[in-house]
Amino acid sequence: MKKKAVTISLIVLYIVGLIIPGQQALAEESPKKGTSTASPTGFTYRVLQPENQQNKKVGYFDLKMSPSQKQTVQIELGNESTEEIEVDIAINGAKTNGNGVIEYGPTGIENDTSLKYAFEDLVKGPKSVKIPGNGTAMLDLEITMPKVSFDGVVSGGIQLKNAQDEKMRAEKKGVINEYAFLVGMLLTETETAVMPELNLNKVSAGLSNYRNSIFVNFSNIKAAYLENLTLDVQVMKKGSDNVLYEAKKASMRVAPNSRVDFPVSMNGEKMEPGKYIAHIVATAGDKKWEWDEEFTVTDEEADKYNKQDVSLIQENGIDWKIIVAIVAGVFVLVLVIFFVVRAVNNQKKTKNKSMSKKRK
Repeated sequence: MKKKAVTISLIVLYIVGLIIPGQQALAEESPKKGTSTASPTGFTYRVLQPENQQNKKVGYFDLKMSPSQKQTVQIELGNESTEEIEVDIAINGAKTNGNGVIEYGPTGIENDTSLKYAFEDLVKGPKSVKIPGNGTAMLDLEITMPKVSFDGVVSGGIQLKNAQDEKMRAEKKGVINEYAFLVGMLLTETETAVMPELNLNKVSAGLSNYRNSIFVNFSNIKAAYLENLTLDVQVMKKGSDNVLYEAKKASMRVAPNSRVDFPVSMNGEKMEPGKYIAHIVATAGDKKWEWDEEFTVTDEEADKYNKQDVSLIQENGIDWKIIVAIVAGVFVLVLVIFFVVRAVNNQKKTKNKSMSKKRK
């Protein structure tokens, strides 16, 4: 059965990555309390802010909670068409991708070990909600806070997506544009200030977009957002000051208690086994973190990733060893056929001569 070649473009309209104080770029576009927002999703949504909403001028949930508190908050979904619409619901904790961008939708990024209270464990909701034609429906989100008080923030997002997109994906080929809403949620309990803190986890070899790379894996281990992070990485052979690979990225953001797998490209070069040193400098405002981390690229890793690196495969192009072997095989086969045919012809000639002699 042939696999369908499907390219999915997920367009998030109202990015909740801009919900942190000081990040006001699209704040005016977020729906205010009592208003609804329409989009190509085919439905609208309206955040119904409760009394414990701290900032009432924004279109996301910013809730002041207490230990063991249980609360139901609501998002009103509207349908202006005559047909029923089913909306898929996904509840996700805030994560950070390798580019230093905070993700509030579904991702394959694992929770960091420093995360005590996962957003998806505290906030529960249905997997889908059906909106009748020309009607509305309520999405109820049940919040249950942990028994022990905590400082800082637990954050995440609620993704709202038309279920019809999934059906289209299964039925159609080519490019499918998927549209979704992301509604952010912040949960806090105390006014105690929490400062972000970085820990280096490991440095290792791998593939980024099917190209050889070195990955610097680090975590923000505190329940606070880290803003305007600049990361500078240099990779050298152990015992050498010659920089082989380097990468620098500014304006990164890291979610509370989340890890980052930052890639350093090897620029299309073949991965060589051996011992290396990564010099890493991370700065954010007046805070600075610096590490020198030794790591090893094994023979098995180098062989594995070199075989999968698309730039190396393209550069290698035709494998001339295989071509030579094929040509040699064909040549040997031709020789064998030639000598077999010649032998058969010689036998026929000998036989014909014998027959002629007998007749005479």
